[in-house]
Order: sequence, then structure tokens, then C-alpha cells
Amino acid sequence: MTPYPDPSRTDAATAAAPDEELRRSLGVGRRRFLTTCTAVAAGAVAAPVFGAAPALAQDRGRDHDHGHGRGQVLVPPHKRGIILYTVRDATARDPLASDLPSGFREVFKQLARHGYRQVEFAGYRQHANAPGGDNLETVQGARLLRSWLDDHGLRAQGNHGFIPSSWPLTTADKDTFKKHLEIANILGMDHMGTGGDPTGSSYRADWDVAADKWNALGAIARREGIKLYTHNHDSAYGFLLDGGPLDDQGRPTRSSGIRKLEYFLKVTDPRLVWLEMDIFWAHVAQYKFHTYTAHDGSTRRSVFDPAGLVTRHNKRYPLFHAKDGVVSTTNGMGWDMVPFGTGDIDYTTFFSRVGQTHYRNPMVEDDNSPSATDPAQSLREAKISYDNMAALRKRRR
Repeated sequence: MTPYPDPSRTDAATAAAPDEELRRSLGVGRRRFLTTCTAVAAGAVAAPVFGAAPALAQDRGRDHDHGHGRGQVLVPPHKRGIILYTVRDATARDPLASDLPSGFREVFKQLARHGYRQVEFAGYRQHANAPGGDNLETVQGARLLRSWLDDHGLRAQGNHGFIPSSWPLTTADKDTFKKHLEIANILGMDHMGTGGDPTGSSYRADWDVAADKWNALGAIARREGIKLYTHNHDSAYGFLLDGGPLDDQGRPTRSSGIRKLEYFLKVTDPRLVWLEMDIFWAHVAQYKFHTYTAHDGSTRRSVFDPAGLVTRHNKRYPLFHAKDGVVSTTNGMGWDMVPFGTGDIDYTTFFSRVGQTHYRNPMVEDDNSPSATDPAQSLREAKISYDNMAALRKRRR
């Protein structure tokens, strides 16, 4: 497959950089880098951390302005968003059985009170007793949702929705995809996407097929004025198997050192296919995928730099999932998910490095916010996350 040119991209398959070079590239201090790497590595014998050190919780407060107006705002007010998956228990709540906000209309009202100005959908279903009924995945439902968004000064900025499973596309899948594009336009979205990776495979041939499919879908979306995006989990930033000896099924067993989504960026049309980086899962990938077996059989080290990838492919990352985590040495991922601004991921450095503050659309997400024992938790934590995002300020030099 002929790659699409990207003159800003640098080769990911490089020899291991010294820790000092890594530390400088990630914009963290020597003491913070050494302290955190030592703490994590001490409990991770099987999978040592070679990646960036996060901001420690005690340092976090010094990065926040808490409304006093000092320093450059890193996430402008009109760009502060949340994916509704974070409050899925509230949209699914029966309004006849609770006094808490229930269904899309009341949840929009509460999120607007918190300060949010953007939402990303995760489907269009709610409780059947909420206004509009359970399924708003229709043209009529989209018009109702749009009226509620407008009432509360909110803008829809994406959806984790329908991506056809067929390829080549069946007529039914193509028609359903076009219906979702129509819904996206009614809702006023610039972007429409999915919560999954383009493929779960590690093999280059499968990523080539995925690229062909996404280029075709992206062309359909572009004709409707929509940017189509895919969303990552950690495995998509693992290493592509693209060479070396073949296994008994004729598949490559070794890597050039390029990561799967880096390759996807290379072989998809930048005018048609966009990405949403889940920053938490990108940091999990940094923790997990730091060495690979090269085509010649040697073991090589390559530390993933999430912000560096964004800056190399600048405009192709219009959206983020702003999901925080605390360092973990026990769960195999390096991080435990927590509400935004209460963890160790250094968002001040990340947002400062990627820049383009009026182009990026960071969406707060916390998979764990809904609680079986505390029905108010997800909306309460949404407020905590908003306040922490609003408080981010660029460090003064």
C-alpha cells in the first residue's frame, strides 16, 4: 500500500534514547522523573516502566490556578467537554424513581450548570420514561436532542457510534452509516466516530485493509461535511508485526518498531481520517509497549511519547479523551483510572506540548464514575473533573 505523505512525521523505529533525552522530550523535571520511575519500577518486575513520569499529586496543585486568572488557560471554556459515557447511569436513570437528573434533557442541564460547553455522545439511548423515550437514534430524536443542547448552551462534538462491520460495505450498512451522518449534522457535530480501534490485529496486512475501509468511510463522511475519527485503546499503540520470519500461517513475527496507529496514520488519507487520542490508554501503552523484536532478531527499546505523536500529526488529532490515572504497580497497566485532575498524568505538560488550544476538543472521561451504591457519584465527579480542567494553566518559564 502506498503511504500518504506526512513530512512532519519522524521515524518511530529508532534506537533507544537515553533516559535524559526522554525526560527532556516529555517536559518533566529530573527529580519528578527519577522519583516516579523508581517508585513504579519497584513494584513492576515483570513489566518495568520506561516511559514518562507523571506529575505527582502533591505537585499538581501548583500547576492549577483555581480561577485567579494567572497564566495562559490550557483548555478554553468553549472547548471543555465530556463524553456522556462518563454519566451513562444518569442518562439511563428512571426519572419516575429518582429525584436526581435523569435522561438526556436533565443531564444536559446539569452538565451546563457545571460549566461544560461540549458533549460527546456514546449512543442515543436513555431510560424509556425520560422525555422522548428510550431510543433517540432517529432523525426526530436528533432534532429533540439538538433542541435540548441549544437550550443549555451545549454543542455536540462527536459520537461513539455506528461503524459498519462489513467490508466491502453492504447496502444496509452503508445506509445505516449515512443515517448516522444525518443525525450528526442535525446535532451540529463537526466529527463522528467510534470507541473502537480500526482493527484488533497486529499484522500489517490487516491494517492495510482497515485503512482502505476507513478511507472509503471517511470519503462518505466528508461529502456530508463530517470528519470521521477512530479512538484508541492501549493495544493500538503496540508494535506492528511487519517482517522477520513467518509463522506457520505465513504471518510476520517481528517488527520494524512502528506502532499500529502510527502505521494507520501513514496509510490513511489525512483529508478523510482523523483520530481521537484517549490519553489514559496512550499512557498505558507507554507503560506496556517499550521493547520489540526487530526484523534481525535483536531486542530494541522504543518509548512511546503520546504528546510527541500528536505534535507530529498535529491536525489529525482534533479530539482527546481527557482521562486521568494514578500510578499502579499491581494491575499490569501502570495506571488506575480516577476523575480528571485527581491523578498523576501530567496534563499541564501534555496540553502545553500539543498546543492548538482552539482546535483541540478534550472530553472528560472516567469509565468508573457510575456507582452501584452512590447514584449521585458520576455527576458529582463530572463537576470535579470540570473544575480541574478549567484550572489548568500553562507553566510560566
